[in-house]
Amino acid sequence: MINRLLGVCLGFALVISPSLAQETRTLTDSTGTEVTVPADLQRIVSLHDTSLTVALLELGLVPVGSHGRTAEDGTPFIRSGELITGYDFANSQIAFVGNLPADVEAIAKLEPDLILTTSWQTADVSQLRAIAPTYVFDISTAGDFEIYDRLAEVTGATDILDKLKARYQAQLDMIGQLVTPEDITVSVIQAHGGELQVWNTYGSLGKVLRDAGFTFPEAINAIEGNERQIFSGESYPELDADFIFVTYRPGEGESPATARAALDEVLPNWCAVLHACREGQIVYLPREIASSATYDSLTVLAQTVASHIAGRDFVATGD
Repeated sequence: MINRLLGVCLGFALVISPSLAQETRTLTDSTGTEVTVPADLQRIVSLHDTSLTVALLELGLVPVGSHGRTAEDGTPFIRSGELITGYDFANSQIAFVGNLPADVEAIAKLEPDLILTTSWQTADVSQLRAIAPTYVFDISTAGDFEIYDRLAEVTGATDILDKLKARYQAQLDMIGQLVTPEDITVSVIQAHGGELQVWNTYGSLGKVLRDAGFTFPEAINAIEGNERQIFSGESYPELDADFIFVTYRPGEGESPATARAALDEVLPNWCAVLHACREGQIVYLPREIASSATYDSLTVLAQTVASHIAGRDFVATGD
């Protein structure tokens, strides 16, 4: 009887053991650490809202917890989350786990099977690794969409990413059919705190403009890496173009008027200095869309660029 019972138990163990043995993959993160990632991810915690969480949502992966920001009244929010994906803390089961540093205890309570973090996050990585496998992305050196590619690989969502890339290429092809991008100059600028801030490639907006083949001023092409460069008000003419794109933050109560006022703070009467402004060829866009590293934002921006530039008469610089 005992032998028969042992045989039944052994047979039961052999039946269920394949389902209990979770398949894993071993990947090396930006710190050089090997991370064992479950193949069937169920409970991801993401510790950067715009670089990781919003991209995860676009890939069809809803994290159980996320880093976020807080409004003036203390309400937490996922930057670009609701605007780009429809998700935010208030309308989903995603738990807010803090900003900088993230709340390690709150993360542990969520029992994650994978933690995704970045070089920007100040929560102690060794504490995070004690909770669950933790993959670190270096966002200081890699571009936004390089991070996106790696994120899709880590989470096993490369098939979805391939479709998103195909859609984006079709949109670039559409722009190329409507205009001759290399014959049109563009620029992206923003002002904050009395400073004129410019990047070589400004987020998703800059990616669309460069991938489509538009021409940038030499002063912008000369900026190296991902860091912003500060220009004085006297530099406005160096940044002039046929079309200039300026961003503002509606999530923080800003509007195109706010963006114009900030540019005026750098140099009063700046609009008279710039050809694009004199000719009414300034395009104002929400920063949450212009800087969001998602393919949905690329879609919106490709359509926006096409609608503002194609099918209209405009005055080119030098005309």
